[in-house]
Amino acid sequence: MKKLLTLVSCTALLVVFIAFACGSSNDGVLVWNDPPTSADTLYQNPLFEPDVADPSFMRANDGWFYAYGTENTWSPGVTRIVPIVRSKTMKRWEYVADAFTKDTKPAWKTDGGIWAPQIVFRNGTYYLYYSFSKWDDSNPGIGLATSPYPYGPFTDQGKVFDAQSIDVPNSIDQFFIEVGEGRNKKRYLFWGSFRGIYGIEMADDMKTTMGAKFKIAGNGFEATYIYPKNGKFYFFGSSASCCEGANSRYRVSVAAADDIKGPYKTKDGVDIIDNGREGTPFLVGDATTGWVGPGHNGEIITDDHGRDFIIYHAIAVNNPLLPNGATRRPLMMDEILWIDGWPTIAGNVPSSTQKTAPYFQ
Repeated sequence: MKKLLTLVSCTALLVVFIAFACGSSNDGVLVWNDPPTSADTLYQNPLFEPDVADPSFMRANDGWFYAYGTENTWSPGVTRIVPIVRSKTMKRWEYVADAFTKDTKPAWKTDGGIWAPQIVFRNGTYYLYYSFSKWDDSNPGIGLATSPYPYGPFTDQGKVFDAQSIDVPNSIDQFFIEVGEGRNKKRYLFWGSFRGIYGIEMADDMKTTMGAKFKIAGNGFEATYIYPKNGKFYFFGSSASCCEGANSRYRVSVAAADDIKGPYKTKDGVDIIDNGREGTPFLVGDATTGWVGPGHNGEIITDDHGRDFIIYHAIAVNNPLLPNGATRRPLMMDEILWIDGWPTIAGNVPSSTQKTAPYFQ
């Protein structure tokens, strides 16, 4: 495996403990962001640069947190096919590997990128759902890969469905969730991007669909994430364009339902099933903070002090593009505060100063 982390003349002395990494990869990639004034109990956005777009993450059996991002070109000649980064504390992150190489990249479509991965651990196996698409794709689809390890390598298991077979245009941005207990346990896959948000029940093999699809939201969303809490299901969806650099107006809103199949309604009781509807505002960009286009959030995690945190990507106003011109989307994190049973982020904007980090024993 190519060694990505190199320390270049950090100090003339050899010491047992290095307080923070001062180097970069030999590809010119910043490995982690760790302001020298920060304490171990603090973090500051971004968590990782240059790009972990559309992130999904989990804490694996080895005790590390792993995050997975959309395929992108980080620097000239260096394309990451689902980059995997990891952290012990969720404060400092390091690049580990790509989920796929050029030789192992899924091949059930003739062209396109591997987007919006979601990691799921079940029965000793790490399942990686992914979208396979290109811009203006007439028949994108969703696939599944597996590995015994969170860092891969992942073996493709093929297509779950595509837009033509499931009869939903722009079938990308999947989200798998398992709910219930015992005989009542069910598995669902939700998906969709500005052509309606749909769900379908999944078989125990994690790949086979069961029954008919159902619709939960109109054409104002993509990047579905559903979070069960206190008997309700909270739908997080992203709206507007993800990838217009510093001009992006990408944003996240929320709706809630008593049943996973809906109806999902805003805080004011408006159903989001109608086209053009958005949920209650949750996260928006603010150029004065230095960050715009926040969205496509990953999972919510609760730390050992009972505080909830959510990861997502955003765009730095002063550094919005990768060398190839694609939008640069670093990994971000903020704390969720539940107010009157509704999730909120302070100011509804990405944080840009040091914040109290999650605590894990």
